[in-house]
Amino acid sequence: MVPVLVEKKLLGPDGLGGAELPSEEEQEQEQEQNLWSSILREVSTRSRSKLPSGKNVLVFGDDGSGKTTLMTKIQGAEHGKKGRGLEYLYLNIHDEDRDDHTRCNVWILDGDLYHKGLLKFAVSAESLQDTIAVFVADMSRPWTVMESLQKWASVLQEHIDKMKIPPEEIRDMERKFMREFQEYVEPEEGYQGSPQRRGPSSGQEDEHISLPLGENVLTHNLGIPVLVVCTKCDAVSVLEKEHDYREEHFDFIQSHIRKFCLRYGAALIYTSVKEEKNLDLLYKYIVHKTYGFQFTTPALVVEKDAVFIPAGWDNENKIAILHENFMTVKPEDAYEDFIVKPPVRKLVHDKELAAEDEQIFLMKQQSFLAKQPATPTRASESPARGPAGSPRTQGRAGPANVPSALPITSVKKPDPNIKNNAASEGVLASFFNSLLSKKTGSPGSPGAGGVQSTAKKSVFYCDPTQLDFFCVCAYDCVV
Repeated sequence: MVPVLVEKKLLGPDGLGGAELPSEEEQEQEQEQNLWSSILREVSTRSRSKLPSGKNVLVFGDDGSGKTTLMTKIQGAEHGKKGRGLEYLYLNIHDEDRDDHTRCNVWILDGDLYHKGLLKFAVSAESLQDTIAVFVADMSRPWTVMESLQKWASVLQEHIDKMKIPPEEIRDMERKFMREFQEYVEPEEGYQGSPQRRGPSSGQEDEHISLPLGENVLTHNLGIPVLVVCTKCDAVSVLEKEHDYREEHFDFIQSHIRKFCLRYGAALIYTSVKEEKNLDLLYKYIVHKTYGFQFTTPALVVEKDAVFIPAGWDNENKIAILHENFMTVKPEDAYEDFIVKPPVRKLVHDKELAAEDEQIFLMKQQSFLAKQPATPTRASESPARGPAGSPRTQGRAGPANVPSALPITSVKKPDPNIKNNAASEGVLASFFNSLLSKKTGSPGSPGAGGVQSTAKKSVFYCDPTQLDFFCVCAYDCVV
């Protein structure tokens, strides 16, 4: 019997024979395709998670409140030039996790209400939902704070009302902002996530219970985030020294500002460019509200010049804690009745005077003194004094009709160069002899036997520098 050889073939998965295994070259091509696919997916994901552009920050404030200086300092510039109308600058935003950069537009409206119409060039109906409003108040002039905040809030509300935004879109913006305000959770110690940023996790929003709003909370919902920034808080010490401000004044100011923030759902932060206080905190909070970055700083209410209250943290019960320090004022008192504007002090010397050179000043004085006439002595002035103008001693009797100028006029003024010679001695001797002869021959004198006169004795003036010795006269001479 002849053996039969049977050839067996491997069957492929489709039941047909001749199927071959993939080669190494085909496997490499497949791996390359998978690599490119992963790269494309990563690029697509990055493009979808890229930082959005077109975010806006609207800054309002009175002239001199420091709004331009504040935003320039946050920008990182050393010195900013103040403009007019509507100023523009930008903030550099960098996301380290995504390694992405973008710019945030900053629009600063002039403090003059005449320029409020320029807001239409900064924010439109399409970009309103990507905008945050910043109201700047000058703490160095606390008597203008509340009036300024009310004024600029009205300007922004008026501008929003003029936009042709559908009512449904406005209500959606208001509901979204109210939900963010109610869902605020204060970050715990050591927590690295954002206290307000909500991810798209399933069921998180449904499980969260929103607390009801208070009576005076969000009564003026603008539909966009609002931030109240108090500048120049380093002036607190100046207010204490010059205007006698106490803790009660600062607590009263803070309570009214926080009540305003509750009505608009705004955050509050005290800053100082001079002392660089809370500037970095302000930048991080703006970036957090506009781009959703992580923000873990809790509320700060201990230091009176470095207050920070995020939106959604405050309520009326926390504000009532400030009322415990009120001694001479009530919480319901009007702001302008207690924080009164001080009277304006007019400065006498407004301009700075430059000191004159010392040598020039002395030369002018020398020339001025050279032009002055010689100063007369008392002996030469006394003859011009009449009898009525001559002072008399009280309570002493004397000659009634003695002319006061006669003895002095008979004396010649001695020459200072020859005051020690015989001529000057003769003049002095004749002077005293004439005085003695007049005294003995006066009819009203007591030695003549007459009635003592009630007239006061005349007083003569002698100059000891001219007489060269102490004057001893029969009359009351005044040296």
